Amino acid sequence: MTPLQTPCPICNSATSLLDVVDFNKSCEEARHKFLPLAGIPVYYTLCENCGFCFAPELYEWSIAQFSQAIYNADYITIDPDYVDIRPRANAKNLQALFGKQKQHIRHLDYGGGSGLLSDLLREQHWQSQSYDPFYNSELSLDSLGKFDLITAYEVFEHVPDVKKLMADLSRLLNDEGLVLFSTLVSDGHLQKNQRLQWWYAAPRNGHISLFSKESLSLLAGNAGFTLGSFSAGFHAMWKTVPSWASHLIE
Repeated sequence: MTPLQTPCPICNSATSLLDVVDFNKSCEEARHKFLPLAGIPVYYTLCENCGFCFAPELYEWSIAQFSQAIYNADYITIDPDYVDIRPRANAKNLQALFGKQKQHIRHLDYGGGSGLLSDLLREQHWQSQSYDPFYNSELSLDSLGKFDLITAYEVFEHVPDVKKLMADLSRLLNDEGLVLFSTLVSDGHLQKNQRLQWWYAAPRNGHISLFSKESLSLLAGNAGFTLGSFSAGFHAMWKTVPSWASHLIE
């Protein structure tokens, strides 16, 4: 089976080639900043059933390959907000949403990078911990325990095994718990027989999994979650809504 014949990781339906882009296609193109061409082709395929779009060849990469080619010292040049600006904004948002209920919440920032978001929340007396497969590869999920709130900001689009991601989140979340996550859905941006020009499709950023609304809903449902979306980029999943989040999930 060639990479372009890989069945959809979400619904197992047939996929077809959507387009090929240069490896250096990055999210900075939205700010009209373009990297020199790398001369390395990256193929994206599209599920004909649920609309999930992914890069099959990069799905086969090891953590070492991702660290060397994508999440290296130059990563800050194509995602300058990830080190400080984004964690601070997300911590401020969580404090605004749940600060009054924080004593009832054990929080995990999944894919939290260096852990700044959790550091900032702990300064506000939250019970917060960070876990990132690249930063904390020595930690086992079982050692982390269970959490009431899991955040996964700008994580889903980076993951080469979306079913494992859902299994991890399900394993880490209390029965009455909430997952808040951000990823832009592709509706209106991807279409068969059209070039892949969407800025969010960016292999240099590690954006190798692009979700339609339907594929995101299917992924959540297959893992026993209910999905809710606040916008095209901000979403929640739950099995049973905890009382402290009832003001957010109605």
